[in-house]
Amino acid sequence: MKATGIVRRIDDLGRVVIPKEIRRTMRIREGDPLEIYTSRDGEVIFKKYSLMGGLEEFASQFCDTLSKSTGHICAVSDRDTVIAVAGGGKRELMGKSVSADLEQIMEERKIWQHAEGQRGIPVSDSSDKLCATVAAPILSEGDVLGLVLFIGEPGEVAGETEFKLAQTIAAFLGRHMES
Repeated sequence: MKATGIVRRIDDLGRVVIPKEIRRTMRIREGDPLEIYTSRDGEVIFKKYSLMGGLEEFASQFCDTLSKSTGHICAVSDRDTVIAVAGGGKRELMGKSVSADLEQIMEERKIWQHAEGQRGIPVSDSSDKLCATVAAPILSEGDVLGLVLFIGEPGEVAGETEFKLAQTIAAFLGRHMES
């Protein structure tokens, strides 16, 4: 655990404000769910809660199947990080933060496909070697939970098959989260 040097008081309703700088660096947005943990030492720990976090094994199986059937790298992310990867690039992508461009695609709530001549969208801010060729937002009850991604080299374009598969899997995962 890292000390920030910031001290805040609890108001009369039991609320405490998480400083803007911490919210920005930890990618905590208004309305994001937080888990609260306590320790015997009197620590109170807030952790971002990911609805997709419990689906890592399930998402991994989907990625394996999609990768084997298409020959492309496939990944699933929650709103912040890549939670499953298959077909290569696991070391570069697994557990890495998604790029700001992919966050924007999630906010737009529309499936995105790389077009010829278009600038590539890196999957992660930490590496631009792998770019999204298709990005399909996972929507559940109107909320964005993450993305289903097909990934390739910069400039690589995915076909209609990958587009439809990403769209179908994203819809399936969204429905699965509703039940």
